[in-house]
Amino acid sequence: MLFQDYFDALSEGIEFLIAFGSIMGLLGLIVGILGFLILPNFKRYKLGIVIIASLILLGICGFETGLRYFHIL
Repeated sequence: MLFQDYFDALSEGIEFLIAFGSIMGLLGLIVGILGFLILPNFKRYKLGIVIIASLILLGICGFETGLRYFHIL
């Protein structure tokens, strides 16, 4: 019983982290694209890194995982 509670809590924590990564990926992608359109050329390089990191997060965590977990959709 003790181990079952531990593994249930551990799986809930991992599920939360995956959903949080999905939300951070979506927000990073939105901010990166908006900033890429608005900011001057010399600052676009950093936003390219943000967009790439966001795409990696979305690839790992999934696109709709955070939206379903936090009941946004």
